[in-house]
Amino acid sequence: MRLLVLGGTHHVGRAFVEAALARGDDVTTVTRGRTGTPVEGAEARHADRLDPDALRAALGHDEWDAVVDTWSGEPVAVQTSARLLHGRAGHYTYISSCSVYTWPIAPGSDEGAPVVSGDQASTDSSDYAAAKRGGELAALAEFDGEVAIARAGLILGPYEIVGRMPFWLRRIAAGGRVPAPGPRERPLQYVDGRDIADWVLGAHPVGTFNTVSERGHTTIGALLEQVRSATGSDAELVWLDPETIEAAGVEPWTELPIWVPPTGELAGLHALDSSAARAAGLHCRPMPETVADTWAWLQREGLPERPTNRGGGPMDAAAEARLWAARAAAT
Repeated sequence: MRLLVLGGTHHVGRAFVEAALARGDDVTTVTRGRTGTPVEGAEARHADRLDPDALRAALGHDEWDAVVDTWSGEPVAVQTSARLLHGRAGHYTYISSCSVYTWPIAPGSDEGAPVVSGDQASTDSSDYAAAKRGGELAALAEFDGEVAIARAGLILGPYEIVGRMPFWLRRIAAGGRVPAPGPRERPLQYVDGRDIADWVLGAHPVGTFNTVSERGHTTIGALLEQVRSATGSDAELVWLDPETIEAAGVEPWTELPIWVPPTGELAGLHALDSSAARAAGLHCRPMPETVADTWAWLQREGLPERPTNRGGGPMDAAAEARLWAARAAAT
């Protein structure tokens, strides 16, 4: 298969390139060529996707069997790409996000849940949800072949650019007493970026899918214990209840990556209906494999520069101190 990856040097894009090359596919990437890790074996082309003439020149007159687009910025870039590839590829996958659903996301939401407004011609990337929705609309409206909209949930695994799993790996590897957000049996739902790639390349899905594991693929307790095992750490996990975390003013999801309370407006982030994707062939690898491989990558390459459009970062020493103070006050 001839595959075009629009992106291809960061996280999910890189996972697609590596998976496709392992299958023996002929892979072309289009990136700016400024950041990320090019994968040996892929044909690397360079263009700013917000410059239609540059993208047109990079694509030339070639044709591909399938296209994967990981763009998260201005929707007009997806519109331009889909137009330029009209009649030149059979399948277009746009990696979207479950962030397109209106907030708060109701637990159990499937692909028919209400979504935010989006404009496929927008040049604004400041609203992540609206930008992703605009990208979806652009792919659906402008591409003339089969289209898959992969609304990814929480994406973990090697090459993760946001730094959620790397935060826990590094903090637990450092040892000592580690504040662990509970309850420890809190179910988690996520997808390894490599599983998205394996699914799309193998099954060629068509339609819109919540691209994430089944609910309860693992728990926060099992995940953090596996992090401790994978890093060989002697850290002590000290479990804190959601009320203590709230009293400390430490934010779920951002300052305490991956975790959200089991109730409240964030609860739906780990409770999406992913049955359509699983029926279409999505398979999620065991959690220990994702943890071990992420740790190996982090040791080998280090964490890439964090994107600027994803909100605040994981908790720092001051936030951790607030958690300990709140715990002491509650006991």
